[in-house]
Amino acid sequence: MDRIALIVEYDGTNYCGWQIQKNGISVQQRLEEALEKALKVKTPVVGAGRTDARVHALGQVAHFDADTDIPPDKFFYVLNTLLPDDIRIKRSFAAPEGFHARFSAKGKHYQYRIRNTREKGAVDRLYTMFVPVPLDIGKIREAAAYIEGEHDFAAFCAAGSDLKGTTVRTVYSVDAVKEGGYITIDVKGNGFLYNMVRIIAGTLIAVGKGKLAPEAVRAAIEAKDRTLAGATAQAQGLFLMEVYY
Repeated sequence: MDRIALIVEYDGTNYCGWQIQKNGISVQQRLEEALEKALKVKTPVVGAGRTDARVHALGQVAHFDADTDIPPDKFFYVLNTLLPDDIRIKRSFAAPEGFHARFSAKGKHYQYRIRNTREKGAVDRLYTMFVPVPLDIGKIREAAAYIEGEHDFAAFCAAGSDLKGTTVRTVYSVDAVKEGGYITIDVKGNGFLYNMVRIIAGTLIAVGKGKLAPEAVRAAIEAKDRTLAGATAQAQGLFLMEVYY
Protein backbone atom coordinates (compact mmCIF):
# COMPACT_ATOMS: atom_id res chain seq x y z
CA MET A 1 0.00 0.00 0.00
CA ASP A 2 1.48 3.31 -1.10
CA ARG A 3 0.72 6.76 0.31
CA ILE A 4 0.24 9.38 -2.38
CA ALA A 5 0.36 13.10 -1.62
CA LEU A 6 -1.49 15.75 -3.62
CA ILE A 7 -1.19 19.52 -3.98
CA VAL A 8 -4.74 20.70 -4.64
CA GLU A 9 -6.10 23.97 -6.01
CA TYR A 10 -9.81 24.73 -5.88
CA ASP A 11 -12.40 27.44 -6.27
CA GLY A 12 -14.56 27.07 -3.18
CA THR A 13 -17.51 29.08 -4.53
CA ASN A 14 -19.80 26.12 -5.19
CA TYR A 15 -18.73 23.89 -2.30
CA CYS A 16 -19.82 23.55 1.32
CA GLY A 17 -16.13 23.43 2.27
CA TRP A 18 -13.34 20.89 2.18
CA GLN A 19 -14.83 18.29 4.51
CA ILE A 20 -17.59 15.87 3.54
CA GLN A 21 -20.94 17.04 4.94
CA LYS A 22 -24.55 15.96 4.68
CA ASN A 23 -25.85 19.38 3.61
CA GLY A 24 -23.87 19.90 0.41
CA ILE A 25 -21.11 18.89 -1.97
CA SER A 26 -17.56 19.23 -0.63
CA VAL A 27 -14.13 19.25 -2.27
CA GLN A 28 -13.18 16.12 -0.34
CA GLN A 29 -16.26 14.34 -1.69
CA ARG A 30 -15.38 15.20 -5.29
CA LEU A 31 -11.82 13.95 -4.79
CA GLU A 32 -13.00 10.67 -3.27
CA GLU A 33 -15.48 10.19 -6.12
CA ALA A 34 -12.69 10.71 -8.66
CA LEU A 35 -10.41 8.28 -6.84
CA GLU A 36 -13.14 5.64 -6.73
CA LYS A 37 -13.50 5.92 -10.50
CA ALA A 38 -9.74 5.66 -10.99
CA LEU A 39 -9.06 2.85 -8.50
CA LYS A 40 -12.42 1.01 -8.56
CA VAL A 41 -12.50 1.06 -4.75
CA LYS A 42 -13.60 3.61 -2.13
CA THR A 43 -10.53 5.54 -1.03
CA PRO A 44 -10.56 8.08 1.84
CA VAL A 45 -8.73 11.37 1.30
CA VAL A 46 -7.16 13.29 4.19
CA GLY A 47 -6.60 17.04 3.89
CA ALA A 48 -4.19 19.33 5.72
CA GLY A 49 -6.87 21.90 6.51
CA ARG A 50 -10.67 22.03 6.62
CA THR A 51 -11.56 25.13 4.66
CA ASP A 52 -15.11 26.47 4.99
CA ALA A 53 -17.76 27.04 2.34
CA ARG A 54 -16.66 29.54 -0.35
CA VAL A 55 -13.04 29.53 0.88
CA HIS A 56 -10.49 28.84 -1.86
CA ALA A 57 -7.14 27.05 -1.98
CA LEU A 58 -4.06 27.34 -4.16
CA GLY A 59 -1.97 24.98 -2.04
CA GLN A 60 -4.13 22.54 -0.09
CA VAL A 61 -2.28 19.30 0.66
CA ALA A 62 -3.98 15.90 0.85
CA HIS A 63 -3.03 12.25 0.92
CA PHE A 64 -4.58 8.85 0.27
CA ASP A 65 -3.42 5.23 0.46
CA ALA A 66 -3.69 2.94 -2.54
CA ASP A 67 -2.46 -0.35 -3.93
CA THR A 68 -2.08 0.65 -7.57
CA ASP A 69 0.14 0.42 -10.63
CA ILE A 70 -0.44 4.10 -11.44
CA PRO A 71 2.87 5.94 -10.83
CA PRO A 72 2.52 8.50 -8.01
CA ASP A 73 3.65 11.37 -10.23
CA LYS A 74 0.98 10.53 -12.82
CA PHE A 75 -1.99 10.64 -10.46
CA PHE A 76 -2.46 14.37 -10.99
CA TYR A 77 -3.17 13.73 -14.67
CA VAL A 78 -5.55 10.82 -14.01
CA LEU A 79 -7.52 12.74 -11.38
CA ASN A 80 -7.73 15.95 -13.40
CA THR A 81 -9.52 14.05 -16.17
CA LEU A 82 -12.14 12.97 -13.60
CA LEU A 83 -12.54 16.13 -11.54
CA PRO A 84 -14.69 19.21 -12.27
CA ASP A 85 -12.85 22.24 -13.62
CA ASP A 86 -13.00 24.09 -10.29
CA ILE A 87 -10.80 21.45 -8.61
CA ARG A 88 -7.31 20.82 -10.00
CA ILE A 89 -4.48 18.61 -8.80
CA LYS A 90 -1.31 20.66 -9.28
CA ARG A 91 1.08 17.88 -8.33
CA SER A 92 1.07 14.27 -7.10
CA PHE A 93 3.99 12.38 -5.60
CA ALA A 94 4.98 9.49 -3.35
CA ALA A 95 4.65 10.69 0.25
CA PRO A 96 7.71 10.39 2.52
CA GLU A 97 7.75 7.67 5.18
CA GLY A 98 5.34 8.54 8.01
CA PHE A 99 3.82 11.50 6.15
CA HIS A 100 0.33 12.66 7.15
CA ALA A 101 -1.22 15.64 5.37
CA ARG A 102 -2.74 17.03 8.56
CA PHE A 103 -0.58 15.84 11.45
CA SER A 104 2.79 16.32 9.74
CA ALA A 105 2.05 19.97 8.91
CA LYS A 106 4.32 22.52 10.63
CA GLY A 107 2.43 25.60 9.53
CA LYS A 108 0.16 27.26 6.99
CA HIS A 109 0.04 30.37 4.86
CA TYR A 110 -3.32 32.04 4.28
CA GLN A 111 -4.05 35.11 2.22
CA TYR A 112 -7.07 37.39 2.61
CA ARG A 113 -8.03 39.56 -0.38
CA ILE A 114 -9.95 42.84 -0.17
CA ARG A 115 -11.32 44.98 -2.99
CA ASN A 116 -11.12 48.52 -1.62
CA THR A 117 -12.83 50.59 -4.32
CA ARG A 118 -16.06 52.57 -4.63
CA GLU A 119 -17.67 49.99 -6.92
CA LYS A 120 -17.97 46.22 -6.56
CA GLY A 121 -16.46 44.05 -9.29
CA ALA A 122 -18.59 41.66 -11.33
CA VAL A 123 -16.06 38.80 -11.24
CA ASP A 124 -13.80 39.31 -8.24
CA ARG A 125 -16.80 39.55 -5.90
CA LEU A 126 -16.37 35.76 -5.66
CA TYR A 127 -12.71 36.04 -4.61
CA THR A 128 -12.49 39.23 -2.54
CA MET A 129 -14.34 41.02 0.23
CA PHE A 130 -15.68 44.32 -1.07
CA VAL A 131 -15.02 47.27 1.24
CA PRO A 132 -16.09 50.62 -0.32
CA VAL A 133 -14.77 52.73 2.59
CA PRO A 134 -11.11 53.78 2.11
CA LEU A 135 -8.86 51.75 4.40
CA ASP A 136 -5.77 53.18 6.10
CA ILE A 137 -3.01 50.71 5.18
CA GLY A 138 -0.61 52.32 7.67
CA LYS A 139 -2.98 51.67 10.57
CA ILE A 140 -3.59 48.12 9.33
CA ARG A 141 0.16 47.41 9.33
CA GLU A 142 0.54 48.94 12.79
CA ALA A 143 -2.22 46.68 14.14
CA ALA A 144 -0.85 43.62 12.33
CA ALA A 145 2.39 43.86 14.31
CA TYR A 146 0.50 43.12 17.54
CA ILE A 147 -0.72 39.81 16.11
CA GLU A 148 2.72 38.45 15.32
CA GLY A 149 4.35 36.11 17.84
CA GLU A 150 3.08 33.50 20.29
CA HIS A 151 -0.19 34.50 21.96
CA ASP A 152 -3.39 33.08 23.36
CA PHE A 153 -5.73 33.81 20.45
CA ALA A 154 -9.01 33.06 22.26
CA ALA A 155 -10.27 36.49 21.13
CA PHE A 156 -9.71 35.45 17.51
CA CYS A 157 -11.65 32.19 17.62
CA ALA A 158 -15.29 31.86 16.54
CA ALA A 159 -17.62 32.20 19.53
CA GLY A 160 -19.09 28.89 20.62
CA SER A 161 -16.33 26.82 19.01
CA ASP A 162 -15.86 23.33 20.41
CA LEU A 163 -12.27 23.87 21.47
CA LYS A 164 -10.04 20.92 22.24
CA GLY A 165 -6.71 21.86 23.75
CA THR A 166 -4.95 25.19 23.93
CA THR A 167 -5.83 28.40 22.11
CA VAL A 168 -2.17 29.43 22.06
CA ARG A 169 -0.76 29.75 18.56
CA THR A 170 2.34 31.29 16.97
CA VAL A 171 1.82 33.71 14.10
CA TYR A 172 5.09 34.09 12.20
CA SER A 173 4.07 37.09 10.13
CA VAL A 174 1.14 39.29 9.10
CA ASP A 175 1.88 41.33 5.98
CA ALA A 176 -0.57 43.82 4.48
CA VAL A 177 0.05 45.10 0.94
CA LYS A 178 -1.96 47.66 -1.04
CA GLU A 179 -1.79 47.58 -4.83
CA GLY A 180 -4.20 49.83 -6.69
CA GLY A 181 -7.69 49.13 -5.41
CA TYR A 182 -6.75 45.88 -3.69
CA ILE A 183 -5.33 44.97 -0.29
CA THR A 184 -3.92 41.55 0.52
CA ILE A 185 -3.24 40.31 4.03
CA ASP A 186 -0.86 37.37 4.24
CA VAL A 187 -0.86 35.43 7.51
CA LYS A 188 1.65 32.67 8.26
CA GLY A 189 1.63 30.61 11.44
CA ASN A 190 2.09 27.21 13.03
CA GLY A 191 -1.64 26.64 13.20
CA PHE A 192 -4.95 28.47 13.35
CA LEU A 193 -8.14 28.30 15.41
CA TYR A 194 -11.56 28.08 13.76
CA ASN A 195 -12.18 31.28 11.75
CA MET A 196 -8.99 32.81 13.20
CA VAL A 197 -7.65 34.21 9.93
CA ARG A 198 -11.03 35.64 8.94
CA ILE A 199 -11.35 37.29 12.36
CA ILE A 200 -7.82 38.70 12.01
CA ALA A 201 -8.84 40.09 8.60
CA GLY A 202 -12.10 41.49 9.94
CA THR A 203 -10.28 43.13 12.84
CA LEU A 204 -7.69 44.72 10.55
CA ILE A 205 -10.47 45.97 8.28
CA ALA A 206 -12.12 47.60 11.32
CA VAL A 207 -8.79 49.24 12.17
CA GLY A 208 -8.41 50.42 8.57
CA LYS A 209 -11.87 52.00 8.73
CA GLY A 210 -10.99 53.78 11.98
CA LYS A 211 -13.55 51.81 14.00
CA LEU A 212 -10.80 50.25 16.13
CA ALA A 213 -7.45 51.69 17.17
CA PRO A 214 -4.40 49.58 16.33
CA GLU A 215 -3.75 49.15 20.06
CA ALA A 216 -7.20 47.56 20.41
CA VAL A 217 -5.76 44.43 18.81
CA ARG A 218 -3.26 44.04 21.64
CA ALA A 219 -6.03 44.69 24.18
CA ALA A 220 -8.25 42.00 22.64
CA ILE A 221 -5.43 39.46 22.72
CA GLU A 222 -4.56 40.26 26.33
CA ALA A 223 -8.21 40.16 27.46
CA LYS A 224 -8.92 36.94 25.51
CA ASP A 225 -12.29 38.52 24.73
CA ARG A 226 -13.92 37.79 21.36
CA THR A 227 -16.17 40.86 21.65
CA LEU A 228 -13.13 43.17 21.58
CA ALA A 229 -11.96 41.94 18.17
CA GLY A 230 -13.55 42.75 14.83
CA ALA A 231 -16.23 40.90 12.89
CA THR A 232 -15.47 37.71 10.99
CA ALA A 233 -14.54 38.71 7.43
CA GLN A 234 -16.45 37.11 4.56
CA ALA A 235 -15.42 33.62 3.44
CA GLN A 236 -14.82 34.28 -0.25
CA GLY A 237 -11.79 36.51 0.37
CA LEU A 238 -9.79 33.73 2.03
CA PHE A 239 -7.24 31.53 0.26
CA LEU A 240 -5.16 28.68 1.67
CA MET A 241 -1.90 29.38 -0.13
CA GLU A 242 0.55 26.80 1.21
CA VAL A 243 1.07 24.17 3.88
CA TYR A 244 4.53 23.81 5.42
CA TYR A 245 6.15 20.51 6.39
